[in-house]
Amino acid sequence: MTVGLEEIRQAAARIAGKAVRTPMLEAPLLNQRAGCRVLVKAESLQLTGSFKFRGAYNRIAQLTRQERGRGVVAYSTGNHAQGVAAAARSVGTAAIIVVPNDIPAIKKANTLSWGAELAFYERGVEDRVAVAEAIADKRRAVIVPPFDDDRVIAGQGTIGLELVDQAAALGVALDAVVIPCGGGGLSAGIATAVKALSPETRIFLVEPINYDDTLRSMAAGDRVANDPGHGTTFCDALTAEMPGELTFAINQRLADGVLAIDDDRVADGLYAAFADLKLVVEPSGAIALAALVTGALGQEFDVAGKTIAVIASGGNVDPLAYRDALQKAAARRRAH
Repeated sequence: MTVGLEEIRQAAARIAGKAVRTPMLEAPLLNQRAGCRVLVKAESLQLTGSFKFRGAYNRIAQLTRQERGRGVVAYSTGNHAQGVAAAARSVGTAAIIVVPNDIPAIKKANTLSWGAELAFYERGVEDRVAVAEAIADKRRAVIVPPFDDDRVIAGQGTIGLELVDQAAALGVALDAVVIPCGGGGLSAGIATAVKALSPETRIFLVEPINYDDTLRSMAAGDRVANDPGHGTTFCDALTAEMPGELTFAINQRLADGVLAIDDDRVADGLYAAFADLKLVVEPSGAIALAALVTGALGQEFDVAGKTIAVIASGGNVDPLAYRDALQKAAARRRAH
């Protein structure tokens, strides 16, 4: 299977009535500060609190009757875990999720609440894919990857369909779309849909500076892993060690640029979502907005007077971490 506009339209029909058609939010003062029209696609308001439900449901809904009887296995830093758990419950199959032992408490609790079973691995020591494959082999279950799967990518691409449709309803065309990037499934799906429907729209990916594997892979012309001993980030949902094979091929072809920003800038984006849009987002979900409001995007693309869509990809954030990030970002805003 390949991922094209038709597959994404089929995914949209499949998830209709299950996933939320999330709003595109706008705030005049945010536009004023950014110097452009900013339309924020609030996937933090999606079922399970992130975009991940779209791809998970599109994949799991296509299981055969026999496969549903054996269940699914996934590996995740938290948001895919919740998406798979909710999708599995929706179609009536069991789910086992392999998660790091330092998974944020809110993501752990929510995944369990959706009825999934958890299996833990030690981040940086154990191979989560190998752990998941061992479980799947034992139970003859189907693995639902977090990003490197055609049906998962097509599910995420439904956001792109909605973006173009919602922009048209406002009477505007999108000059650019800015997307958080970890393994690349979200950006691959959105870029496929948007470029098919609006070829002139520019696509920009944003990742944490300490997990800049997509940026370096684009420069190298091939997939490159993060260097051993690289720094950390509080963008826990964007910590894939290497771009996916399928996702990189799509993003390499369709993306117009990749940005990498530090956690302080991400916190500024988180604060902008809170202060201007009254929207709670997690750090990973704020990174695209952060690239715009901190001027990082403006160094790559002239934003003045443009209409720019930003994906706020999730809102599953630890309350104390959220408070601390808001306080630090608020202090920086006052200082300026």
